[in-house]
Amino acid sequence: MQPLVTSFFDAATFTFSYIVKDPSSANCAIIDSVLGFDYASGRTDCVAADKLLNHIHAHNLDVQWILETHVHADHLSAAPYLKEKTGAKIGIGAQVSQVQDVFSKAFNFEGASTNSPQYFDQLFNDQDVIQIGNFVGNALHTPGHTPACMTYLFGDAAFIGDTLFMPDYGTARCDFPGGDAAQLYQSIQTILSLADNTRLFMCHDYKAPGRDVFKNESSVKIEREQNVHLGPDTSQESFVKMRQSRDAQLNMPKLIIPSVQVNIRAGYMPEPEDNGQRYLKIPIDKF
Repeated sequence: MQPLVTSFFDAATFTFSYIVKDPSSANCAIIDSVLGFDYASGRTDCVAADKLLNHIHAHNLDVQWILETHVHADHLSAAPYLKEKTGAKIGIGAQVSQVQDVFSKAFNFEGASTNSPQYFDQLFNDQDVIQIGNFVGNALHTPGHTPACMTYLFGDAAFIGDTLFMPDYGTARCDFPGGDAAQLYQSIQTILSLADNTRLFMCHDYKAPGRDVFKNESSVKIEREQNVHLGPDTSQESFVKMRQSRDAQLNMPKLIIPSVQVNIRAGYMPEPEDNGQRYLKIPIDKF
């Protein structure tokens, strides 16, 4: 038996979120949710998250997990909102502490640190078991894009975050703090060592040149044979050289400043100040 996967696309951030269901029960998990955020006004909305909840309610599902593949730099997580509505636990990779440490210092948060258990309910190490109802999966540590990147493997379905994209688009950038192209290469080998028919579910798609539709599902066999950044003879050295060259030409994600501040807190906003208002910071000439 294989998990039942339903995908949801947020066009504003090019993000795919997922509901993964145990085929033998009503239990499910949410992966990589999105909180709407308008940078110009500072306003948030729950439109994307409510689409997940509408599906959950329509099918009488019981959410056990709200999983993050990594600390996203291109959208805010709706995990706290979804936890409030469902009672599910929020989980992420255990190495999130490294990401928290870097960005807590960058934003000069009090004490220059953020205590991960204060926000996340579960921190996963490599090969940790994740159970959804009767269905048992595993958390695989696949760093490179960030130190805390995880792949969640349930049966024939792997949710790979930003490690790989559709084969015509390539692989993830590694120039964020803590990113490492050599680590990404090794993590990709881990993913490509899974069974050929393993379904790979992307966190994002940006439509490669010449493609008219957004796509979010590939396979190990397709990525191994067709990924434009990974030929059969691609060495780690050549991959690192390619990745570093490409990354040097990329702009910062539009929502990186608000996203990382919120997502290192599992999606929770900063505490209100003495006037009752919450604020995000913008470091000047920092990034």
